[in-house]
Amino acid sequence: MMVSTKGRYALTVMVDLARNAGDGYVSLADIAEREHLSMKYLESIISILNKGGMLLSLRGKNGGYRLARDPGEYNISEILLLTEGTLAPVNCIMQDGVQCDKAATCSTLPLWAGLDKVIEDYLGDITLEDVITGNRRKMLKDYCGSCES
Repeated sequence: MMVSTKGRYALTVMVDLARNAGDGYVSLADIAEREHLSMKYLESIISILNKGGMLLSLRGKNGGYRLARDPGEYNISEILLLTEGTLAPVNCIMQDGVQCDKAATCSTLPLWAGLDKVIEDYLGDITLEDVITGNRRKMLKDYCGSCES
């Protein structure tokens, strides 16, 4: 699994909006400046997030974007799935199941299916709230026994 720039930036935008939630609606220009993103690329990412129901928007002088829900109600998996389409580690395994004619005889399919489940479980368990509060213990749980928490 390789998360694209679009997925990484979408997550960055969502984290920025979560951190600045107390400011009401946040303008694209403010996000672009804080996060060093181009406005053109940011517009395409915001469009995906907005159409996906992740954001609320307000037009006008004091307009901008804000999260549609509390940061603790968004998991990282749903944000990345919206922008990436799949988090599967290989092409033959998609979110809707195995897409391969050789599935019945494939000796490596269980390996890839297991990895897919680990990725989904891990990213599904971490929220935007965890990221903005720096909940390293949760982000590193069971994955880094010797890491500082």
